[in-house]
Amino acid sequence: MSSNSSNRQWFPEITYEEMDNGISANIPFVHVPEDEEMPSILFMFESRETGEFEPGSQGEQLPIVEMDLHQYADLNFLKTRLDLETYNKIRFALGLEPLEDAIIAGSAITRKIRENIEEK
Repeated sequence: MSSNSSNRQWFPEITYEEMDNGISANIPFVHVPEDEEMPSILFMFESRETGEFEPGSQGEQLPIVEMDLHQYADLNFLKTRLDLETYNKIRFALGLEPLEDAIIAGSAITRKIRENIEEK
């Protein structure tokens, strides 16, 4: 993360856009200020209630929550720093196609979209 002129630390906020029908979009976004960069890795806690409870400060029953830390790397960042074989091993481990195959499939999808637009 870069630091801006006021030396305050910027933290990315993951947001889901709400569409006109009140339904959230499936792919979240991070608004990146002009003087910052998208982080190459995001750290996120997974929070799950255990089904057990413990007494709170007023004697109320509070759910016990387990927290597990996860890390999410930016594949675009990795692509610029790894050789193609290593990068494709990571893609494979994540259940993705090799980059060359993904590019071909993406081009076919783009071509079909353009054809549909031209027809209308």
